[in-house]
Amino acid sequence: MHWRHVFKVVGVLTITLAFTMVIPLLVGLFYRDMSVRPFLQAIAATLAGGVAFYLTGRTDRSEFVSQREGMAIVALGWTVAGFFGALPFYFEGEFPTLVDAVFESVSGFTTTGASVLTDIEAVSKGLLLWRSLIQWLGGMGIIVLGIAILPFLGIGGMQLYKAEVPTPVPDKLQPRIRDTAMILWKVYALITVLQVAALWAGGMSFYDAVNHALTTLPTGGFSTKNASVAQFDSLYFDLVISFFMLLAGINFSLHYQMLRGKPLAFWRDSECRFFLGAVLVLTLIVSFDIWRTVYASLGEALRYGLFQVLSILTTTGYATADYEQWPAMSQLILLQCMFLGASAGSTGGGMKCLRIMLCFKFCYKELFSLIHPRAVSHVKIAGKAVPDDVLRSVLGFLALYMGLFGLCSVLLAGLGVDFTTAFGAVAATLGNIGPGFGMVGPVENYAQIPYAGKWLLIWCMLLGRLEIYTVVILLVPEFYRK
Repeated sequence: MHWRHVFKVVGVLTITLAFTMVIPLLVGLFYRDMSVRPFLQAIAATLAGGVAFYLTGRTDRSEFVSQREGMAIVALGWTVAGFFGALPFYFEGEFPTLVDAVFESVSGFTTTGASVLTDIEAVSKGLLLWRSLIQWLGGMGIIVLGIAILPFLGIGGMQLYKAEVPTPVPDKLQPRIRDTAMILWKVYALITVLQVAALWAGGMSFYDAVNHALTTLPTGGFSTKNASVAQFDSLYFDLVISFFMLLAGINFSLHYQMLRGKPLAFWRDSECRFFLGAVLVLTLIVSFDIWRTVYASLGEALRYGLFQVLSILTTTGYATADYEQWPAMSQLILLQCMFLGASAGSTGGGMKCLRIMLCFKFCYKELFSLIHPRAVSHVKIAGKAVPDDVLRSVLGFLALYMGLFGLCSVLLAGLGVDFTTAFGAVAATLGNIGPGFGMVGPVENYAQIPYAGKWLLIWCMLLGRLEIYTVVILLVPEFYRK
């Protein structure tokens, strides 16, 4: 393990983060709000931290990043980003303690959307934009951004890409991994601009349109309003945001293929069909369940059913209704959506549809083998046999995910949190969703969680965003041995 190289790369990423703070600083200057001084302080502190990291590894001359170093860079990079990203929140005084500021920052970077703010609309414009911008940066991944703009990473960039990109089988759209990262960011930025235009054209203010676009595409869910998207009470906005949440939940490599003139790419991809089918079926079930029990008309039931299913399934976390007041079946379906998640290669969290598909296919293969013990069968995706190492990785991930979910739920309950809240909070943070159940439901927030519980949930958010392995591997002693 070349720790000097790890610190050098993290230092450059931290310095880059400091420069991104200039954007909300300029917004604060434009609106003449209270965020200007906190951002100046945060930029200075972040630059100093980045330079310190870089100087620690300045003597390193290695160009190759091993798989272990890639995982260390990603885990340390996200942790450092979460800490320095919290400084504007802390310096402005919006949060009484550092843990609250770090919680909000990590929630942003991991695109979880869990908040401890009790009055969002009282926060300065510059700070709210920073809150949205860190979700946008975290959506496609600050490490992927680094690969796109830091050519000195060279051939080792693939190790960072594999450690950070949320998919069990990373797609290389181009032979050079840096070109792949750049393509993904261009597609990501293009769709973001399209959503800003659609929301602005519908009558939303330009500031609100930018903020909601910055938090929809990364499936983050931070809003500029206390009541989230529900405050606009607009069918048009609901449909526009639903459409872009759907796009965000699909593998971004498919968007690239579509832009290159392959409109059938979505249908030909088996995972995309599975995801779209899940959206359709679950929306219909939930909508008919809340029709006449919560909403008088079928149209209203479909409107709110579709939005909540998409918001939870894509792990965006926006809310237009209090789903805790819905029938038990609908609540249980939304809870299961928290675990299912969106497509691999999307900005969504959760277990991912591809892993669930592989798990179902593996279970069917085992049942088939019991009936035909001498038959040779393989788990296939798109007509191709899935390698055994990928299957082992997927099954190991699912086992770790559920094991950590159970452990963290017990630990949170041990801190005095009630059963429903502990269950819902861990499911929502581990899946990078945001709102859960109990006192962290869609109309509440995480302010009442004990401080120790907030640190636990911060860890859960990082676990979910970095796909479990990248964080847990750091706890294995063999990781540090030759």
